[in-house]
Amino acid sequence: MMKLEKLIRGMDTVSIEGSTDIEIANLGYDSRKAGKGTLFFCLQGPRSDGHDYAVKAEEAGAAAIIMERPVKLAGKSTAILVKDVREMLSHTAARFYEYPSGEMDIVGVTGTNGKTSTTYMTKSILEAWGKKVGLIGTITNLIGDTKIPGHNTTPEADELQKLFRDMANQNVTHVVMEVSSHSLALKRVDDCRFAVGIFTNLTQDHLDFHGTMEAYKEAKARLFTRSDSAVINIDDVAGRYYAGKATGKVITYGIVEEADILADEVFIDATGATFTMVFPDDTAVPIRLKTPGRFSVYNALAAGAACYALGAGPDVIQAGLNRVDPIHGRFEVISTETDYTVILDYAHTPDGLENILKTAKTFVDGRLILLFGCGGDRDQEKRPIMGRIAGEYADFCVVTSDNPRSEEPIAIIEQILPGLATTECPYKVIENRRDAIHYVLTHAEKDDVIILAGKGHETYQELKNETIHFDEKEIVAEILREEGL
Repeated sequence: MMKLEKLIRGMDTVSIEGSTDIEIANLGYDSRKAGKGTLFFCLQGPRSDGHDYAVKAEEAGAAAIIMERPVKLAGKSTAILVKDVREMLSHTAARFYEYPSGEMDIVGVTGTNGKTSTTYMTKSILEAWGKKVGLIGTITNLIGDTKIPGHNTTPEADELQKLFRDMANQNVTHVVMEVSSHSLALKRVDDCRFAVGIFTNLTQDHLDFHGTMEAYKEAKARLFTRSDSAVINIDDVAGRYYAGKATGKVITYGIVEEADILADEVFIDATGATFTMVFPDDTAVPIRLKTPGRFSVYNALAAGAACYALGAGPDVIQAGLNRVDPIHGRFEVISTETDYTVILDYAHTPDGLENILKTAKTFVDGRLILLFGCGGDRDQEKRPIMGRIAGEYADFCVVTSDNPRSEEPIAIIEQILPGLATTECPYKVIENRRDAIHYVLTHAEKDDVIILAGKGHETYQELKNETIHFDEKEIVAEILREEGL
């Protein structure tokens, strides 16, 4: 509980109608969850505007409502007009929960691909160092091994600050979190101070939200203006840009370019990757990863560099990386008794798809079979690009539905096919994703590698009018059982 007057003191308000001598019990932006003591924020979203629900929040008992444009209320709630509701939410959330991010070392990871894997690798190193670690990300939120429900890759500011407070209260010393470009643009992390900010890579994605690659690139740069240390992939073309934006110490990592922390003697096979991690003082330690791919080496370098920036030694970094298990939905080999291999991966961007296909190509003895689609209500420009990449690397493709959301699945598929048609790769269109999985499993031959791309860890499919349960590990097991394979 906190008095409204204390909560908003010194903040940039335009006008206040009503008393500020009232108790605030919680913060929120969903009118369905508003109640007595709620400070309600009228957030503008992609499909709805919180101003349209201000009256409902008042009727539900909200103590005060923060808005960017005047809304006619009944006078039961204090009305606060501000220039920027999102900025106000970030400031008040941090104050309401007593600035918990200052009580822990926070490592933020941004980039188009590799965020999830890098956070898990960083968590493993920190735990090998004896730290109590919290994790916030796409798959789940964790305090140690305890799962905490979450929805967005990076939660809204009020949810994020509450999560930080819960972690601090449970004596968490370090938090590793994915920092999405959306969260940076929408000011969800404005009142967080990061001990380390990590840049993994930058390729095309989220243009449906940002509009241009330049805007997307600039949004990610904001992480490095609020990080004490910036850990930068210098092999990526955007690396020097982010290094220049950083306001703290910069530590670079890479395989190709000269960097502070390097990977040498890289070897990749079907079971994983080995390399030597070389530190600034020329100390070198061998690393063995259980997930194959050059991208895995980059993720490990990022995690190692971040922990090095925090003070971890090479031996601790080595121990933490060597014990990381394969991450759910990230180049995950599904256990089957077939004479072919099935791999589950979250790849849903051109670069992500190319990475997994290149990796699989290095060890496949039969055909490389790819099942993939593209998500609805997302960047449409990448659809033919992904089609072309699929055709360039796979021996056979099945184009299907991903999360079509409000779009017609077949319309999305038709935007993928022109890219695929520029290659000589044979393909088949099967709109229903379960039917598509059934097809590849029942038509695969000995030594083939099947990649189910796009869903990864997700256990649902977002359709036009509903979200259904859709766990591809379960579906594969069901089909193989039904077919006696």
